Amino acid sequence: MFFGRSSGPVTWLVVGLGNIGDKYENTRHNVGFEVADELAGRADVPIQKLKYHALTNTVEIAGERVLLMKPTTYMNLSGEAVGEAARFFKVPADHVLVISDDVSLPVGRLRIRRGGSAGGHNGLKNIIQHLGTDQFPRVKVGVGEKPHPDYDMADWVLGKFQGEDRRTMDTAVKRAADAVECFLAQGAEKAMSRYNAG
Repeated sequence: MFFGRSSGPVTWLVVGLGNIGDKYENTRHNVGFEVADELAGRADVPIQKLKYHALTNTVEIAGERVLLMKPTTYMNLSGEAVGEAARFFKVPADHVLVISDDVSLPVGRLRIRRGGSAGGHNGLKNIIQHLGTDQFPRVKVGVGEKPHPDYDMADWVLGKFQGEDRRTMDTAVKRAADAVECFLAQGAEKAMSRYNAG
């Protein structure tokens, strides 16, 4: 309903965070890639053009011309791709919507924010550094807390979803894509009230 093809300048960047490579597929840290792929699938446009240190394609969502991005740098250098694309298209930070995993949220829970700190997420930290501000919107997808304090965080976020968690995430990925559509169509307030509650 919200998708189509159009010409004209890019007005939004929608960036899914993750790590490139088969070994990272289905890991907690790659949820952003999954949501970007879901949005691309709805538009029937593959994210495959290598530009700005990212796999990209342009698509129309809710009347906005959007550059979908999956940075090809490692997660902790995601800002290189985002900063380069934002400068090229002259897109302000408040039109850079970033989709990331969040270990502080229960599995499948969504949290939309207008801006704020990185919350320990290295991808968000690097984007803040390259954009020069933390005032960019984000859709955070909960992947659950590590099972105990001594568990290595890197092992946790690079671990794969199993069983019921995988099924929960399949639903969450679709809801997160819905949330991105809602954000672009109706704005932050509407998207936050609709998707932050569940």
